[in-house]
Amino acid sequence: MHAHRSALALGASLLVSTVLVAGSAQAACPDDAAIDAFLAARASAAPTPPPVAAGGSMADALCAQDKILARLETDLGPVVGYKAGLTSPKSQQAFGVTEPVFGTLLEGMIVKGNATARPAEAVRALFEADLVVEIADAAVNDATTPEEVLAHIAGVRPFLELPALVVGKDDKLDGPAITSINVGAWKGAMGELIEIPQGAEGVAMLADFTAKLTNDANGETLSAAPGKAVLGHPLNAVTWIAGVLKAQGKALKPGDLVSVGSIGPLHPMKPGLSVTLTYEGLPGTPKIGARFE
Repeated sequence: MHAHRSALALGASLLVSTVLVAGSAQAACPDDAAIDAFLAARASAAPTPPPVAAGGSMADALCAQDKILARLETDLGPVVGYKAGLTSPKSQQAFGVTEPVFGTLLEGMIVKGNATARPAEAVRALFEADLVVEIADAAVNDATTPEEVLAHIAGVRPFLELPALVVGKDDKLDGPAITSINVGAWKGAMGELIEIPQGAEGVAMLADFTAKLTNDANGETLSAAPGKAVLGHPLNAVTWIAGVLKAQGKALKPGDLVSVGSIGPLHPMKPGLSVTLTYEGLPGTPKIGARFE
């Protein structure tokens, strides 16, 4: 566990350094025309290259993400939280990265309760088991361990994320490229708040619960993975996000939502498929679902 925390801290420090560079030297951020073209393709569900190609700089990617969000806020509303993408070994392997990527959640991306989505309205629409942590107070920004984070959150919420990669299948995605598309944030089904016991009991509960995705039609288990599949503990994602925000001169606030990332593999959306995500081991065995038309 100590080695894992050291690796996590190193990964966060590398991205924090990149964010600091982005703030001091604007590098080659995509221009407004490139961002507008990307968003027009996104809106029409047409495959398009990422604003920052694979092999580009993270500074440019974060700049592109900021420009995209500024335009999306007109229709989707304000920032309500953040997402740590590619936080499980399988998702990192799929995209050839060794650390998470940083994204932002807007109000209109969150569906309260079970969701309905149309894969045809997005390019490479996916679904994944996730979990949202709701922040209770700003002291969480100084937390360094899962137990310290737990003391400053209101609880967790079921979250079945429905990302869309936007880019064509021949477009390579690495850390900067996927950051530039805001880590594919599109939609997500979010459930009611779940209070977690404080101290060692709650820390163990969040590490050991199982997020199980099943096919509603036949009960088939599509995937099942423990909470600790996310960076060794899902609350480590909150610490990582807090570090990235600090480098930008920002901080987590009460009420902010943090999507911890993939708890298991990504799955392609298919019309006619209906799925349920069950959290075995959390109080009340909560569930959230989605149907794809």
